[in-house]
This record gives sequence, C-alpha cells and structure tokens, in this order.
Amino acid sequence: MKYISIQEAIEKNSGKVSIRGWVHRERGSNKMKFIVLRDSSNIIQCVLKKENFTKQWNEIDKLQVESSIMLTGTIKEDKRAPSGYEIQVNQFELVGKSDNYPITKDQSVEFLADHRHLWLRSQKMTTILKIRSTVFGAIDEFFKGEGFYEYHSPVFQAVQCEGGSDLFSVDYFGKKDVFLAQTWQLYAEPAIFGLEKIYTIAPSFRAEKSKTSRHLTEYWHAEMEMAWATFKDIQDYGEKLIKHVVKQVLEKNKTELEFLGRDISKLKPIVTKPFVRMTYTEALKILDKKCQMKVPWGKDLRTIEEEKLTKLYDVPIICTHYPKKVKAFYMTEDPDNPKVVLGCDFLAPEGYGEIIGGSHREHDIEKVKKRLKEDGEKPEEYEFYLDTRRYGSVPHGGFGLGVERIITWICKLDNIKDSIPFPRTMERYKP
Repeated sequence: MKYISIQEAIEKNSGKVSIRGWVHRERGSNKMKFIVLRDSSNIIQCVLKKENFTKQWNEIDKLQVESSIMLTGTIKEDKRAPSGYEIQVNQFELVGKSDNYPITKDQSVEFLADHRHLWLRSQKMTTILKIRSTVFGAIDEFFKGEGFYEYHSPVFQAVQCEGGSDLFSVDYFGKKDVFLAQTWQLYAEPAIFGLEKIYTIAPSFRAEKSKTSRHLTEYWHAEMEMAWATFKDIQDYGEKLIKHVVKQVLEKNKTELEFLGRDISKLKPIVTKPFVRMTYTEALKILDKKCQMKVPWGKDLRTIEEEKLTKLYDVPIICTHYPKKVKAFYMTEDPDNPKVVLGCDFLAPEGYGEIIGGSHREHDIEKVKKRLKEDGEKPEEYEFYLDTRRYGSVPHGGFGLGVERIITWICKLDNIKDSIPFPRTMERYKP
C-alpha cells in the first residue's frame, strides 16, 4: 500500500492504512504492545498483538523510543488514545533500531543543548519549527506581493554598519579587515537605484557578548530597502508585514499554537487593530507617568524599559525620533529637530521588545561623512557607499526584522534559542 502521513490516516477515519515514523512512546506486556508513533504530521496509538506476529515478536518486544518503523493496519476512532484514534496493526517492519535514546523527561537545558540534534525531534521543537516555516513563507509572500525584488548581499564585508564592537572578524586569505555581515544595508542601498524596492531573508552575525534570552550571535534577518520612501512608508510597511505574518500563523498553525499553550486571543488584535505610534520623547513621558521610570533624555531605551512600555498595550509600539547620538550614522536627521533622527523601533507586546529597527536614510553626503567621523570611522573606506549619494541620490529607507525575535514573541517562548534549530551564542557554537 501507499504510505500516508499519520494526519492523513486520521482524516481517513477508518479502513486500512499504511504509515511510517518513529516510536514516540511504548509500553506493553508479553501478549500486546502499545506504540505511540509519530511523524511530522501527528502522533497515533498503534496496537500490536503477539498472536499476529509470532515470528517478529522478539523484535517488536525489544522496540525502544525513536526506533523507526513501518506499519499497516486498520484505523478506528478511540477517544482514550492520545490523538483520538488507534490502529490495529497486522503488518510490521523495523527500519532503524534505537538503543537507549539519551533524551528522557526532565533533562536540563544544558543537556538538551548538547543534544540539540536529537532534541529537534521533540514535539515542542517540531511545533516551533512548523511555525518558523510559516513565518519565513509569509515574509517572502508579503514582499513579493508588494512588488519587491529579492536581492542578496555579501556575507563577507569590509565595512561596519551597526557598530564596530560587535563585529566577527574573518581571516580572509591573510586579510584581517573582513567581517561577517551585521546587515545587508550598505550593500543593499546601491541596488535600489536599479531595482527600487528590494528585500532579503538572510543570516546576520553580531559578536555581542550577551547572555540574555533575547540575543543570538547568528540569526536570520528579513530586510527591505526602498527608493523614494518617506519615513511614514517605512513604518507602514513594517506594520503591514507583521500583520501579514501573524495572520498567516493564526490561519495555518492554530494546532501548533494550542500545543504550545499560546493564548491566541493575545495575537488577534495584532491583525485587526492599528499599531501604537509614539516618539521617543513621548515614550519617556509615558514611562515616567505610568511606570514610575525616569529615563534621562538622550539615553537609549533598555530592555527593562521597553518591557514596561509594551505591557501597556495589546499591539506593537512603533517608537520614533530617537536621539541622534544613540543611532547609526546613516539615519536622516529630523529637519525640524537635528538632535533626533527619523529612525523607528517596533516593540512587540507582552514585554518581548524590539523586533524591527528601521529608518529613513540620510542622503546628504556631507552629513554622512560627518557622522562617520563622529563614530570614529574613515569616510574613505566607505567610498562605494558614498557613491550612492554622489550619483542621483534620492530619498530612501528600509528596515530589518529579526525573524527569531518575531517567532519567539508569536510562540511566547521564554528564550530566543528555542526559535532556531541550532542556536549560536557567545557560549555555544556546537553541535
């Protein structure tokens, strides 16, 4: 017979089915074996009676967790079974033995990290990775639907964009001034003069010596850049993107969200309600008045302050007009207040903090040079970037979304490390 998924077998509801997968749980006696089988779609209880497998019983009786098997039998509804269905098995084939699978209940976080290659098989990780797949697909679908071209920038880069303190240096054939990409931005901006609207989903690298639950040294970055953009355009696109991603997850992953215990009612306002927009200065006033937190003007918002602020609202906050001194050199000065820039951070509700950072880009070449010097950089090393301001520059802007951060928030995970198959942090680079 043709092998079908466990979910397809459940949907068939009755009759003969052939399935295959891995032993999730097993128990039994010398007369009967109960196996909960899993595949990527679901789990199901399977019953094997000794009287039907006299020649294979020794093999069946020794089955352990994570053995891979193929089964044929008759499926029927049984409300006592884990997924509400049971298969009475009449054909069995062992594909791959499993001996003393190391992952059991109540393992430490460190042990599971050391055995990440096996922990990926867990229902929790499988569930998160399904949502992750939906998120990536939704990002791609959104940008293509908005007329953006997919574009790719180099991972090996010769200049910094987000601060020299968190760069990963690479020995590039003896050259030391080469780094892993923090962002595509400086190599994306040149392309908007040809393609106008571009996006990418690619890895980025930050050598931040951080042990928090919100940081990875290697993460996936969804970035966009757009010619002729206003500052409002950047905010609007960011809001529409997040709404689209959350809508897709709610439509496609309801079962997975329920498995994770996610309160879906907390996500529904994201799709239906407008996001809250406020300036940095307004945010400080709200923190002072409603959270009894006094933040000196000019100081960047810390995680604790972002957390307090976001817990006041049920939708993301778009915080704008940050002090120039805490933001990157490429952000446009506010024409009405040169102390602030046209930059924005999207802060997720429930204390999950920044998920998007964006800005209008400064297209005045002399201002860009000045900011580079103020940051301790040499403008001559940025000649290729400055050329974009010399030859037909136009107003433009873009943003970057941390994909693992939005997954962490959507799934309401305690740690960002669970949002990616193999997390990389300052303390972990293997397995």
